[in-house]
Amino acid sequence: MEYKALYEMGEKGLKQAGIEEYALDARLLLEETCSTSRSDLFAHGDRQVGQEQCERYLRLIDKRKRHIPLQHILGCQEFMGLKFKVTPDVLIPRQDTETLVEEVMRILRDGMRILDLCTGSGCILLSLLKYSNSCQGVGSDLSKKALLVARENARSLSLSAEFVQSDLFENIEGKFEIIVSNPPYIPSGEIPLLMEEVRDHDPLMALDGGGDGLYFYREIIKRADRYLYPGGRLFFEIGCKQGAQVSSLMEKAGYGEITVYQDLSGLDRVVTGIYIG
Repeated sequence: MEYKALYEMGEKGLKQAGIEEYALDARLLLEETCSTSRSDLFAHGDRQVGQEQCERYLRLIDKRKRHIPLQHILGCQEFMGLKFKVTPDVLIPRQDTETLVEEVMRILRDGMRILDLCTGSGCILLSLLKYSNSCQGVGSDLSKKALLVARENARSLSLSAEFVQSDLFENIEGKFEIIVSNPPYIPSGEIPLLMEEVRDHDPLMALDGGGDGLYFYREIIKRADRYLYPGGRLFFEIGCKQGAQVSSLMEKAGYGEITVYQDLSGLDRVVTGIYIG
């Protein structure tokens, strides 16, 4: 079958299955199957694809039609210009979270010690270490399987970081200039309403933020002062409607210079404040 015809078959199947980005996903899966690039679709659309590759491509299309996330099929996701391994044991890194990393980087200085709570794939911590010098990083997560993924990502990026199985601060030692977290923040009652790719394939423990979605913010804010140097900063990713609530929690706990930052869509995405000490 010709390359372009095979692509169009995959594109049609994904569209009929209700996949939102059906054209992009069909192309990326074909490039994965044939080890090709975007230009091949336009420059070499008439090239012949062997039967084995055709069959493999259609198997991948069938997985995507069942709303298995593209990143789980490919086994990776780009984040902050870096390639991260992802599995069903970790939250898929999303562009919104790049806002969190970018805001931390504004104040990050060489040699700082960083703690990443609920680290998952390690994408936040490892990105910060990649784009800084001589910083030390600790990532904690309750999930052993998530930590295996994070450690593998550190190895693939040739970065040194400590990953600790911990219920938030339970097994954390020492103090840090920066504590950063993208904790579970979806209210429990809203999880059944999430898109299928998220609801059925992201780990529930990385999504469920309790009844009002604020459980982990309360717990982290309540205990973070024991692990921050005076003048250290606490950074959170938040749900787009949680800016005022998380800011209020931090204000009541004595944090100063509390600021809410927006993502590229103009939605509240990051809250940060300074531990006065």
